[in-house]
Amino acid sequence: MTAAKTALIIGASRGLGLGLVKRLHENGWQVTATVRDPQKADALRALPGVQIKALDMNNRQQLDALDRELHGQVYDLLFVNAGVKGPAEQNAEQALQEDIGELFLTNAIAPIRLAQRFAAQIRSNTGVIAFMSSVLGSITIPDAPELALYKASKAALNSMTNTFVTQLADPTLTVLAMHPGWVKTDMGGEGADLDIETSTAGLVEQVQAYAGKGGLHFINYKGDTLLW
Repeated sequence: MTAAKTALIIGASRGLGLGLVKRLHENGWQVTATVRDPQKADALRALPGVQIKALDMNNRQQLDALDRELHGQVYDLLFVNAGVKGPAEQNAEQALQEDIGELFLTNAIAPIRLAQRFAAQIRSNTGVIAFMSSVLGSITIPDAPELALYKASKAALNSMTNTFVTQLADPTLTVLAMHPGWVKTDMGGEGADLDIETSTAGLVEQVQAYAGKGGLHFINYKGDTLLW
């Protein structure tokens, strides 16, 4: 019998993160999922076998604790989903400095810091590290000026991901910057094009399709290559 594949999903209490866990669970993966507050993870607890761990990705002490707890575990997939939309006011002149700092820490710095911690535990040759990026992070496509700071934070994530790949000790790993589509979530709103099930099924399909290819790829949930 082939051993079940293993995944570590960061930011899985709701929305796309929860959807990813559900799709992987349906496909027979063994999943470890992190949430900021395990007391509010009823949907995850309803999935038999899913391990739930506490993590505020921005908190170094909590990251240290998770690192110690999961030491020695090997994963086929690390998917860093956690992220925020940022302040309601996205004009650079009017947004508060502390809100801007929190946005960039959460969306660009903390995901890379986490991936650096766990990269050595991703299965060589076939392992995948995925970041929840966005087509709005493309600096080639001028779009959505009302989300200027969010866009910049995702562009920063893409840039940090680019550097992260050049520093990987294991060059066989595949790294994906993934656009989930415009999805009906708390962030995407009810007017969005896609439901969570369609988006996350596509994301999981692409993770499996790209496993073993190696290198860095900026793609959407359908596998289309996106412009950096």
